[in-house]
Amino acid sequence: MIRTARQRALSVDPIQRRALPALLLGGAAIGCSPIFVRISELGPVATAFWRLALALLPLLFVFRREQAISHGQRRPHSLREYFDVGAPGLFLAADLAAWHTSLHMTSVANSTLLVNAAPIFVTLFSWLVLGQKIRSGFVVGLAVSIAGVVVLKGGHAALDGGGIRGDSVAVIAAALYAGYILLLGRARRFYSTTTIMLWSTLSAALCTGLLAWIAEPRFLPWTIAGWVTLLSLAWVGQAGGQSLITFALAWLPATMSSLTLLIQPVVAAVLAWLFLKEPLTDLQIAGGLIVIIGIALARRG
Repeated sequence: MIRTARQRALSVDPIQRRALPALLLGGAAIGCSPIFVRISELGPVATAFWRLALALLPLLFVFRREQAISHGQRRPHSLREYFDVGAPGLFLAADLAAWHTSLHMTSVANSTLLVNAAPIFVTLFSWLVLGQKIRSGFVVGLAVSIAGVVVLKGGHAALDGGGIRGDSVAVIAAALYAGYILLLGRARRFYSTTTIMLWSTLSAALCTGLLAWIAEPRFLPWTIAGWVTLLSLAWVGQAGGQSLITFALAWLPATMSSLTLLIQPVVAAVLAWLFLKEPLTDLQIAGGLIVIIGIALARRG
């Protein structure tokens, strides 16, 4: 007998049905991050360090609570297993350093939109590393996305502007984020959300902390407002948003997950308009829509 759509929906694990809402909520939470980065009293890399370091507090609490409840939960033991759960953090550290830097070089809308071109890089990496085939639809979508970026920047004449450097750094961050998503998806097949988040965040914090100590003049905020900004960035954008995304990756493929995270630039653009007085021009809106359409076409291909 053929089951109805309602019967199929009811047969799904209740926890699994939370995957897509968790993914969308996680994307929205991360969409708030650029505002906190912009108003931070520290440089981009130092802000990235505190974003990760302060996120370790709630992650460690949840991790210890999970271990007390679920005694059968798999944990890393060997050096290789610790590397597996910590490896996503290496890409996360590089991604955050690049993304935070781009937010100080171009608009919030541009930076957040371009860094969320990660689905294109997810597909490219899957082709290069995993040997998956690429269809012509992906090439068409890629071309449309590139055209959208040109429109987003105001046409051919705008490509020589200073903002193009910030946009380029955002594209590099997108490639790094794609590597992070792929490694998360692989690790999530064997370990729980909190295990991966704790160890990957720890490795990312160590990397960004060392880089910030060497490269930036100030390492600590000097006001209470500065600490509140960092705590909000760490607990809302990092611990909350990334944990929800990692939870969703247990049931959703990495390519779909990275595509659905396009909610981030929408949230970031609205918040930048409200709090940073960064208005969106008609050309930016048109270019952003073209980029999103191109990414969707690339995903279908």
